Amino acid sequence: MNSSLSKEFGFGTQIRKSPYFDATVRWGATGFSVYNHMYIPRDFGDPVQNFWNLTEKAILCDVAVERQVEITGPDAAEFTQLLTPRDLSKCAVGQCKYILITNEAGGIINDPVLLRLAENHFWISLADSDVLLWAQGVAVNAGLDVTITEPDVSPLQLQGPKSGEIMEALFGKRIAELRYYWLEEFELDGIPLLVSRTGWSSELGYELYLRDGARGDELWEKIMQAGAPFGLAAGHTSSIRRIEGGMLSYHADMDIYTNPYELGLDRLVDLDADIKFIGKQALQKIRDTGITRNHVGVEISGAPLVGPNTNFWPILHASGSKDEVLGQVTSAVHSPRLKRNIALAMVSSEYAAVGTPLRVSLPDGPRDASVVDKPFYDPKKNLATT
Repeated sequence: MNSSLSKEFGFGTQIRKSPYFDATVRWGATGFSVYNHMYIPRDFGDPVQNFWNLTEKAILCDVAVERQVEITGPDAAEFTQLLTPRDLSKCAVGQCKYILITNEAGGIINDPVLLRLAENHFWISLADSDVLLWAQGVAVNAGLDVTITEPDVSPLQLQGPKSGEIMEALFGKRIAELRYYWLEEFELDGIPLLVSRTGWSSELGYELYLRDGARGDELWEKIMQAGAPFGLAAGHTSSIRRIEGGMLSYHADMDIYTNPYELGLDRLVDLDADIKFIGKQALQKIRDTGITRNHVGVEISGAPLVGPNTNFWPILHASGSKDEVLGQVTSAVHSPRLKRNIALAMVSSEYAAVGTPLRVSLPDGPRDASVVDKPFYDPKKNLATT
């Protein structure tokens, strides 16, 4: 990387670079953000073209910022259950699960993917919050025999309808046997990998967990070379596609003050199971007393939004006759495929029913809006699961 690029992307030494950083710059990354104290590529040019690259062919994304919290030791399974309200008793070795990590008040600390590598060997693949510190703190007083570390593991996401063909070019026919939300260990020319059929795109996709950071540049180039005949492009996680799919983003759509019931994620809370986890009493109380707000889909009228929102937009009464704030838009974007402005929002429960008219206060003025069903596209996730 030349000196001008070093200056342009200079967040300081306290922000870590992934093993793929130099490769992403070579392949066109022009802007970065910070996620889990690391650089993450956010700009490979036109975000709409990035969306079409993802949905029509395939993109390769540097998501090494999805840091792994590794839990091992004789009591690893019991300890991992302590962190989440989702019953893990049927989580098999080789399986992945989308889980929530909750605090004693039932608030969400993170919404990671859990990977079970062995009977007492787990990875928690993180969204953007410091779960390593939380887990180590919980372990101090848990009275369980566990070791909690951050291993040398850096994921890539290969996502899009052509990703299966690219993976077959890399790993052979065996890859076709990998089921949705399952994992398997692989080697690619001696590069140690764990591969899961997961991803943050609502498209067919895979995550390749590199287990030797020194070989990041080599791995990136091998995948791009194998993907060239299929139209593979370097890219970044698509806000357009993830909002279309109703996928949540930590710090945007939820935080530590959000509980699973407000998000409609009751399926991830197993209060009636004979399991012990942090926040169980609080979540029982929330379930019994009910909630006062709901996360919903919203369609916003008017001209196409220019890029995703960078602030939480207030939601007001549709008539405009009252100043009361009913909630806020958490994620919004224009979908070029649906030709609509779509958004995720948290609103007062009495205004959460589909069809409810609303008014959203944008920086350039108010717009009419209404509550709609979510996800906005492929609600049964057929693209990702079949």
